[in-house]
Amino acid sequence: MPRIGFPCRRPGWTLCVMVEELMAYAREAFGWGDGVAVGEPRRGALGQIRRVETGGAVYALKEIFGEPPPEALVAAELAFARRAAEAGVRSPAGHPDLRGRYLARTPAGTWLRLYDWLDLTPVDLAAPATPDRLGTLLARLHRCAPPATAEPGGEPPAPWYHRPPALHEWEQATASGAAWAGPLRERLAAAPELCATTTPPAPGELILCHRDLHPGNVLADRDGTLVVVDWDGLGPAAPGRELARALFDWFSDPAPDLAAMCRMYAAYRREGGPGRIGAVADFSMLVASRLNFLLLQTRIATDPRAEPRHRAWAELEIDEALRIMPAPRQLAGALAALDGRG
Repeated sequence: MPRIGFPCRRPGWTLCVMVEELMAYAREAFGWGDGVAVGEPRRGALGQIRRVETGGAVYALKEIFGEPPPEALVAAELAFARRAAEAGVRSPAGHPDLRGRYLARTPAGTWLRLYDWLDLTPVDLAAPATPDRLGTLLARLHRCAPPATAEPGGEPPAPWYHRPPALHEWEQATASGAAWAGPLRERLAAAPELCATTTPPAPGELILCHRDLHPGNVLADRDGTLVVVDWDGLGPAAPGRELARALFDWFSDPAPDLAAMCRMYAAYRREGGPGRIGAVADFSMLVASRLNFLLLQTRIATDPRAEPRHRAWAELEIDEALRIMPAPRQLAGALAALDGRG
């Protein structure tokens, strides 16, 4: 086996062996020759990405933990990425393996996807033009999106985006004794009021949306062009609801920046984006997805069967989710600031 990009040293010997086995499989699946070099992984909520150099090309090798995306979702992603590119939205190109698969299962039970590697950095939130650029980007995505009344595999729209957890589903987490259990109980005091604002979207409003456009999934290349990554959540959503969630994803930490939200909304409208924010129910996607994500992370963090690395990551996600969970008054304030602009 050729040398992989970093040597194995104890005490991380087991992990390095796993990396070598992973790369041996990847070399065979994608037809790579000798001289493969792989960088340290960059972890995300559902997987991790490694920079791979081989044969003069540079790729991003994504390893997915748990259940893989359905084949129908992968096909929908590839098709929508092409439409988005025609609309002026950049994303890394995907590549199949030697058998034509865009999703390949490793012997360890994880799943691989291969993309072009792009040198990307976080978008500067403090830059004056950032809200305008984000609004323009989202409008272009929504303008090129086809109607979508079902998930790519044909299932009804996922309730994750409009149905928050019931109060009894939090009992195990709040009684866990974890360091975050107390702060969680405090934040959940507002959950009934938040959850009362959520409603299912109207079927006639649904289009195909990214559904996860937070700052980790919209990055900048060397020229400053915005690049959209991680399309695994692609599916139906009301454009106004995705817009409302994006406003809080980008401009609410540590507190809502209403001026930036208004600038992003105005740029979205100027670019012809179809979504509008005119009622508190338009924040349903924001509220439901954040609460569902937080509940999922508490379950991983308290699951003794979960790998330690996954529990440690979940702990970090819980801390952030508690910090940025919107309060009812913040939703009301954003709605009032945006009122009349739609």
